[in-house]
Amino acid sequence: QVQLQESGPGLVKPSQTLSLTCTISGGSVTTNYYYWSWIRQSPGKGLEWVGAIYSGSTYYNPSLKSRTSISRDNGVNTVYLRMNSLKPEDTAVYYCAAGQAVGVEAAEYDYWGQGAQVTVSS
Repeated sequence: QVQLQESGPGLVKPSQTLSLTCTISGGSVTTNYYYWSWIRQSPGKGLEWVGAIYSGSTYYNPSLKSRTSISRDNGVNTVYLRMNSLKPEDTAVYYCAAGQAVGVEAAEYDYWGQGAQVTVSS
């Protein structure tokens, strides 16, 4: 059973950089079985796929690619999300999820973290 745990700051100021951590247990970040994705949901909106890392390669939502970086640390079985130049519209719950593909439907993912609330405000 894969378990995912997000962590990071709850409040970030506009123009600053967000750093989130997804700690994985019950599975390996190096597996070729799962895409390890970051997904967010803003208030009143649907799921938005941010990006993913799979077998060492990274994939990004084109609309966020210029501000986003996803990486992994094999030694601590962790995936990271960094997003710079934050805006108030980046306020959302950020989820780490594992799936055999990527998309914006919850059913496409086998496992989810509990989510990390990120508020962008001065």
